[in-house]
Amino acid sequence: MYLGLDLGTSGLRALLVDAGGKPLGSTQNAYSTSHPHLGWSEQNPALWVAACTRALEELKARFPQQLKALKGIGISGHMHGAVLLDKAQAVLRPCILWNDTRSSEQAALLDQTKGVRELSGNIVFPGFTAPKLMWVKENEPENFARTETVLLPKDYLRFWLSGELKSEMSDAAGTCWLDVGTRSWSNKILAHSGVNQSQLPALVEGSEVAGTLKAEHLSAWGIEQPVVIVGGGADNAATACGAGVMNEGQGFVSLGTSGVILAARSSFSPQPETAVHTFCHAVPNRWYQMGVTMAATDSLNWFADICSQTPEALTNELDIQLKAPSNIHFLPYLSGERTPHNDSVIRGAFVGLDIAHTRADMTHSIMQGVAFSLRQSFDALCATGADLKKLLVVGGGANSRLWVEMLATVLNVPLELPEEGDFGAALGAARLAMCGAIGCDPLDVMTAPKIATTIHPNKKHRAAYATAYEKFKTIYPAVRAIQ
Repeated sequence: MYLGLDLGTSGLRALLVDAGGKPLGSTQNAYSTSHPHLGWSEQNPALWVAACTRALEELKARFPQQLKALKGIGISGHMHGAVLLDKAQAVLRPCILWNDTRSSEQAALLDQTKGVRELSGNIVFPGFTAPKLMWVKENEPENFARTETVLLPKDYLRFWLSGELKSEMSDAAGTCWLDVGTRSWSNKILAHSGVNQSQLPALVEGSEVAGTLKAEHLSAWGIEQPVVIVGGGADNAATACGAGVMNEGQGFVSLGTSGVILAARSSFSPQPETAVHTFCHAVPNRWYQMGVTMAATDSLNWFADICSQTPEALTNELDIQLKAPSNIHFLPYLSGERTPHNDSVIRGAFVGLDIAHTRADMTHSIMQGVAFSLRQSFDALCATGADLKKLLVVGGGANSRLWVEMLATVLNVPLELPEEGDFGAALGAARLAMCGAIGCDPLDVMTAPKIATTIHPNKKHRAAYATAYEKFKTIYPAVRAIQ
């Protein structure tokens, strides 16, 4: 048996699979995020440990015999977070998360430093780990001075499980400390950000063994054999492993909390000026590129909360059939934006509201604005040479066929909906565990799911959405000028 743990922003998911990779059962445990100031986003790592403990206790209660035969664990997690440990390996402060924008000044300074973009393969975004440490050095010097080790979120969870201080390439690539081409820590970038390599964990590939489960956990969870823990992967890299997105021409679009369009690449060919991320894949000799919309389903969640409704209730107010584009434009920049703007200051807006507009009209415009923002990521990926003739669609937003059809129409490519089942980050983490535990070739394990339905662009409305998209692109600079 193999276990995939997906440490998400809002909760931890645990997925148990058998020797053939077939999911047997899963459990999910939520936790909260703190926003002590505008632009800040933090979590206490103790919440992750508590959620993991509950998840394993639930799996033990439901699948005692299967868990007893556990052989390997893989971990996926949200990227860019900064967990600071002191000499006693105790947590010094809450983890600063990926969607925290407090370090915008430090990010801009590091981004302007000669050689940083070339080595890291990326614009330095405020969400990355390196500028977070620069911020801590300037604003919390006592914590910075006491920092012995810096870990990424999923790597802290592995530390709790195994006692090992390790990281892997796909997550490390999002720190801005990694030479993404050579897959090694860059002393040059580290020197510019004031961190030493001795403060960072050793690196492995995502499919390599990075530790073993502690005896105390073996006993608590009724496991009767040694269990290896592999490097695992950053959330999107692990999702790519679960979805079988490994080779040129393969990609997926994720309608999750954030929105992502990802393309697998067989070589390191960054174009940071496009604001596309270029990161190591979770398996050797592979990379991936992706564009990111910071608030995708999060935009709909935000509106639903204001309306005291669920997102499902709001989307149920819309027609089943895709309508012409809304004349309301929504900018989904509730937490700033990455691709293509690299702007942590910009915030969201409705443009064109009329007294006759209804709540349903605003819901439609939110879904449309997210689709247009993702189209900008798609265009940026194509500018790097990615050739995406179709995309797999994943994430919670994929449950809305209307949203998927709208997105297919905006992107003007078919979107494939997989058959029901697990194929995301938790499955990708479990697949990485299989590779490390029994030494199989990752490319033999990371297979694509069977496709249930292909949603094609709506021919009737394609031209109208293309025209509306061109108008959408002109709004950002106008709104930016007044914010």
